[in-house]
Amino acid sequence: MRKVILGLMLTSLLAACASQKPKETTPPPEQKPAATTSESSNAAPTQVNPLDDPNSILAKRSTYYPFDVSVVQPDDRALVAAHAAYLKAHPDQKVRLEGNCDERGSAEYNLGLGQRRADGVEKLLVAGGANRDQITAISNGKEKPKATCHNESCWKVNRRTDIIYIR
Repeated sequence: MRKVILGLMLTSLLAACASQKPKETTPPPEQKPAATTSESSNAAPTQVNPLDDPNSILAKRSTYYPFDVSVVQPDDRALVAAHAAYLKAHPDQKVRLEGNCDERGSAEYNLGLGQRRADGVEKLLVAGGANRDQITAISNGKEKPKATCHNESCWKVNRRTDIIYIR
């Protein structure tokens, strides 16, 4: 009999511990009163262009590649898709895509690889809704490096396609 009572007490104790506390409700944050007509007419709208907003994905303007690769990497596909959506929403906006390579390889080979990189980004932009007339794709080959040292840390930032908005 003691074992049964002890078992029931332990079961009820465990059940009490397992129950959840009721959630505390917090009051909604205070809202400021709306501006009066005279205040709102004096205030200029503060709308930031997403191209100029450093917190926007559109502030990032380069896609990067492994050695001897021209396919846009999975890590950069969201970036290209965001630029495609922006171009689709702003049909008067134009971009220049500049394909770049690191210093290794001949000038001719790197010009071709840079062009394939720029063309790959162009294809994704068009697939995302941008108009082909908004885009110019060129190759700089190895002529416009971001970094000038001669090791992998520099080469990896030089293997890129830059998205340049023409204003």
